[in-house]
Amino acid sequence: MSDSSGVRVTYIHSEQYVLACDTLSRIPRRASMVHTLIESYGLLKYMRVVEPSAPSRRELAAFHSDDYLEHLEQVSRDGDDDHPESQLYGLGYDCPTTEGVFECAASVAGGTLAAAGSLMDGSCDVALNWPGGWHHAKKDEASGFCYVNDIVLGILKLREKFERVLYIDLDLHHGDGVEDAFSFTPKVMTVSVHKFSPGFFPGTGGIDEVGMGKGRYFALNVPLQDGITDDKYFYACHTVLQDVFVTFNPEVVVCQLGADTLAGDPMCSFNLTPRGIGRCLQSILEWRLPTLVLGGGGYHQPNTARCWAYLTAVILGQTLSPEIPEHQYFTEYGPDYMLDITPSCRTDKNDQQYLDNLIARVRGRPNPVPRRGGGTTTSSQRRRRQRWRLASGGHRVARFLGCASAAVWNALPSDIKMPLQLCAIKSSGLKTDFFRTGFCVFRLVSFPRTSN
Repeated sequence: MSDSSGVRVTYIHSEQYVLACDTLSRIPRRASMVHTLIESYGLLKYMRVVEPSAPSRRELAAFHSDDYLEHLEQVSRDGDDDHPESQLYGLGYDCPTTEGVFECAASVAGGTLAAAGSLMDGSCDVALNWPGGWHHAKKDEASGFCYVNDIVLGILKLREKFERVLYIDLDLHHGDGVEDAFSFTPKVMTVSVHKFSPGFFPGTGGIDEVGMGKGRYFALNVPLQDGITDDKYFYACHTVLQDVFVTFNPEVVVCQLGADTLAGDPMCSFNLTPRGIGRCLQSILEWRLPTLVLGGGGYHQPNTARCWAYLTAVILGQTLSPEIPEHQYFTEYGPDYMLDITPSCRTDKNDQQYLDNLIARVRGRPNPVPRRGGGTTTSSQRRRRQRWRLASGGHRVARFLGCASAAVWNALPSDIKMPLQLCAIKSSGLKTDFFRTGFCVFRLVSFPRTSN
């Protein structure tokens, strides 16, 4: 089923699935509030609803150790929050072992696997699993409210079809579990935009953490400070992600959109609104790649529901009424009962100089060049590669081609600008959807070789 934007969207949902997710002690009823708001806005009719199934132990063991899964299942069944071995597996204060937690965690993993499967069989362009996005869990350890890393499991499944996966994490916290899982491979690039300060969980995600071995420079961290607002956040995200899109050339995107970055969240850190996050998501969707969209953090349930309902509408190309529709949880949205979230008066510690220096350091890294497989190159892949390839000279300035703003164009040296000419999208054979207002498309006509 396609929406007004022509994008086919799969939405992972079942009543049993929502009830299981509602049992999480840290975010009670959040799954129900998110779904009922999406439903009350009439968005379900634009999506294909897919019921997730419980994953097998073998599917969970694609990433997690058997010992960890067995222990989690045991304490979940017994409701044993004081098992002597639980601390060895990260179970305790942050990740309490309440009764049924294993079934809930497995259900979330099943939802993300179902979403990944919909992308793999070509039945949709975007797959949504808002209860997913548990990015902290490790191979044999629960962490940060996350018991099973559904994101890693989903990426592993996508890798059965797609050679290069780009993972984008826009949660308040560093996506450490996902980065660690793929830190040695050049096939999965992880980009995490998050708060980074002494003592803030999980304590990782510095700009110098870049991956290891063959995966060196395939992990990219964008550490931000408290109080960042929509415009600066979009500037940082968009600038970094457009560069990554060009250099890494992904075939599929996995995007975690935690709502703990919102103004009013109990984390009291960033100062974003759903519209700011929506701008970042829209710029990712303009790549027109298969995209798996997941939730994540978000501890103010009404605001999280506001945000993810709005982002669902962004994906569908729909406009929502600013007034919250009457529904089961209507009274939770008082006193204004409006969709928008008003930013707080927090001080923004991210001045323009900090952001510019941060982006300069990111751009100063060696570009990650994915190792090409020996498979057949499709015509669409050839077109995409040709779009960024220089006609001669061998000089790689690809990040300035196709996604160059006027500011970037003006900053280019004259010896690079002179051989370039503005070309009409129609005559270049490019898809218009890749380029929106505010961006220029350039083609290299000639580029004389220079001697050193």
